Amino acid sequence: MRGVVVAATGLRAEARVAQRSGFVKALAGGGDEQRLASLIERSIANGGIRGLISFGIAGGLRPGLASGTIVVGTSVVSGGTPYMADERWSDRLFEAVPNAESGAIVGAKAVISEPGDKQKLYMATGAFAADMESHIVARLAAEHQLPFAVLRVIADTSKQRLPPAAVNGLKPDGTPDIAAVLKSLMVRPGQLPSLLLTANATRRAMRGLFRCYRLLGPGLGFADLR
Repeated sequence: MRGVVVAATGLRAEARVAQRSGFVKALAGGGDEQRLASLIERSIANGGIRGLISFGIAGGLRPGLASGTIVVGTSVVSGGTPYMADERWSDRLFEAVPNAESGAIVGAKAVISEPGDKQKLYMATGAFAADMESHIVARLAAEHQLPFAVLRVIADTSKQRLPPAAVNGLKPDGTPDIAAVLKSLMVRPGQLPSLLLTANATRRAMRGLFRCYRLLGPGLGFADLR
């Protein structure tokens, strides 16, 4: 395999998992759409990029998907526009990961924290999950005529509410903002039980993500296709 795959993530921890795979350049956007797009564009401009993958954890939209469920994105919906993922790459991901689900992913500009909002988005799109990176990957892949794939692991379920401390507890580089979390807890201490549930769900999702890396091999499933 010549060249590398760019793995776009939100969290630095997700990027560290992706980076373990050979032929992968992992980029953490930290929830900043413009920052992530700029990092990907710069990598493409430097040459040698063969494909893009949106890789990490996600919020569940489809009812019944438990924390830790692995979802291979067949398409990405963004602003009403569907982008189809590379079929061969997606099939490779689905075949390599036992018990994975496959379906559409919504690219969101902000965290979907309320169960009611998750339900509305699911009813409108039929998407299995939402994240803040897949739409960027899909758009840039289309612009640069590169194949793309999506592999996400459900953290918070469709019925789970994310507390403010979790929503706002991230630095621009994708690392946890402990000071912001503690400040939020001081202002609203009642959110602690919900925050602990969110932390447990995130740990389950990250374990699933690490399992995916071990199953997929070089290029996160791309190496043996091209």
